[in-house]
Amino acid sequence: MKPFSSISDVKGLFIAWIIILIWLSSLLYLLNIHISTLPLILILLGIAWQTFLYTGLFITAHDAMHGTVYPKNRKFNDFMGSLALILFALLSYKRLIQKHWGHHRYPASQQDPDYHDGRHTGFFAWYARFMMNYLTVKQILGMAIVFNLFLHIFHLPVSNLIVFWIIPSLLSTVQLFYFGTFLPHHESGEPFKDDHRARSNDYKVFWSFLSCYHFGYHWEHHEYPHIPWWQLPSIRKMTLAKTK
Repeated sequence: MKPFSSISDVKGLFIAWIIILIWLSSLLYLLNIHISTLPLILILLGIAWQTFLYTGLFITAHDAMHGTVYPKNRKFNDFMGSLALILFALLSYKRLIQKHWGHHRYPASQQDPDYHDGRHTGFFAWYARFMMNYLTVKQILGMAIVFNLFLHIFHLPVSNLIVFWIIPSLLSTVQLFYFGTFLPHHESGEPFKDDHRARSNDYKVFWSFLSCYHFGYHWEHHEYPHIPWWQLPSIRKMTLAKTK
């Protein structure tokens, strides 16, 4: 039996559209402001805010891969996932969903496409492998074309494009990797408790949301992959109650 099955199926769709629309409106605003007039603190806050929204785009696509954005209609659910990944960085939804289910079948093993190669287990080497596993020449060329369209057709300032479009998207990959792959699945002195080979952080709900949309409650995600990100705190609470 699926927990919380009584929650409306349209809530995930509503949340997905809210994330996409806030990301889009925020990006359009930040790309058109006069960055030279802003104090450094506001620029840094803008980068952090946009990074958080980029992470939300990917988390939306991730939930779509699990069919939880709009469970009533798989095609529309997949459309939302594809849209989120295109907006994120022209990523292929079909390609990523295959890799992601490989991760769930073989977590933290050599068959896991998100795992390290067995030799380069440190954060930076693992992150580099993680990124190379998802980047393609086609995607990089596509992003270069979009960048030049923004620059030469829409006449957006190159500084704004770099600071509020390129840097946040890259930082969000670090955020996603650190909280959603490295921390949950790296080897430590504490052994994994089951075949999920995952652990969860102990952040309070507010900090869990800010860190990576509750993706740090990672054991719960592997145990209940049909649960959307915004329900993971309730699942975490239920899990902790069972262990007491």
